[in-house]
Amino acid sequence: MRSDSLKDTELLVFLNEAPNRNELRGIILYPQMFIYRILSPKIQEVGQDEFVISIFNREKNFQFNSAKGSPVKTIQQERSLWIFPEYKVGITIKGKTIEEVVRDRAVTNIVMISLLALILIIGVWIVYRNVKREVELAQIKSDFVSSVSHELRTPLALISMFSETLEMNRVKSDEKRQEYYSIISQEANRLGRIVNTILNFSKMEAGKRKFQFEEKDLNEIVEQMFSNYKFHLKNKNFQFDFFPGENIPKVKTDQEAVSEAIINLIDNAVKYSDDKKEIIIKTGTDYNFAYIEVADKGIGISSEDQKKIFDKFFRVSTGLVHNAKGTGLGLTLVKHIMDAHNGKIRLKSKLGEGSTFILLFPIKLNT
Repeated sequence: MRSDSLKDTELLVFLNEAPNRNELRGIILYPQMFIYRILSPKIQEVGQDEFVISIFNREKNFQFNSAKGSPVKTIQQERSLWIFPEYKVGITIKGKTIEEVVRDRAVTNIVMISLLALILIIGVWIVYRNVKREVELAQIKSDFVSSVSHELRTPLALISMFSETLEMNRVKSDEKRQEYYSIISQEANRLGRIVNTILNFSKMEAGKRKFQFEEKDLNEIVEQMFSNYKFHLKNKNFQFDFFPGENIPKVKTDQEAVSEAIINLIDNAVKYSDDKKEIIIKTGTDYNFAYIEVADKGIGISSEDQKKIFDKFFRVSTGLVHNAKGTGLGLTLVKHIMDAHNGKIRLKSKLGEGSTFILLFPIKLNT
C-alpha cells in the first residue's frame, strides 16, 4: 500500500489468529502519518518550552520537530524509535546543547562548592577569633585581679606602716610627722579611688548605675577639680594649668560622674608622663558641643592601641605603660559616662608626644 501525499511506503501489520476461524487481523501504520497524528501531540506536551524533540529519517530526508519555527541545533543525542527502527528520536535543549548545559552546571557546581568552602573557612575563622578573644579576655581578667590585689595591698601596707610608726612615737620631728600624715592621706585617697572605680564598674556592668542630670557650668566643675589636684600635682613637679573658655552655655550633666571622668584622665596623664611633666585642662565650645580637654606631654598612644583603650581591662603591655599601676578600667568608665551624657570622646595622640582627650557634651539637647 502507498500514501502518495506523504510518500511513505512503510507499514506495520499486527496479526491476530482468531480461534476456529481462518482470519488474520492487523493494522497498517504509515510511519510519517503516525508521527504527525499520534506522536506529535505527546511530543509537544513533553517538550513544552524547554526541549525540542525531533523524529527523523536521514535516508528519506524527513524530520519532525516538536517546536515549529524554533531553530534546532545539531542533534547530538539520538536513539532508534522502537516501533520504527529506521526512524530516530533526538532531543535538543532550547538555546543550548546538552554539552553546554552540562558544562554550565559543572561551572555552577564548582562555584557553589567554592562558596561553601569559603563560608566554611570564614566560619572556622570566626570561631577561632571568638575562642581567641575569650582566652585573651580570661587572661586580661586574671591580670586585672592580680593588678587590683596589688593596688589594694600597696596603699594598705603604707597606711599600716606609717600609722604604726606614728602610734609608737618613733618620729621625733614635727616635719617628719607631717610628711607621714601626708603620705597616709594620699594613700587613703588612692585606696578610695580604686574602690570607687571597681564599684562604679560593677554598677555599670550590671546596668544599675544611676545618673542625676542637672544644668551645670563646666568651668565650675573643672575649677573644683583643678583646685583639688593643684597642690598634689605641683608636689610631683607637674606643670598643671587650667584655661577656662568664655560664654560656655550650661549643659545637663551629672557633676559627680563628670568629676570622676576628669579624675581618671588626670590620673592617666600622671601615670604615663615621663620626663615632660605637663598637664593642661581647657574648656570651650565646638559647634553644638561644649567640651573639656585634658592634654599631657607623656608617652602617647599608638594608633593601633587607640582602637582598644576604651575596652574594659585593656592595658598596653610594653614600655612605661607596663610599669604603671592601674586597673585598666579608668577609660572604660570615662566612655560609659560620656555615653550616658549622649556625648563623644575625641583622642589625639602620638607616640612620644603625649595625648589629648576631649570630652564633648551636646548643647542642643538643652535648648
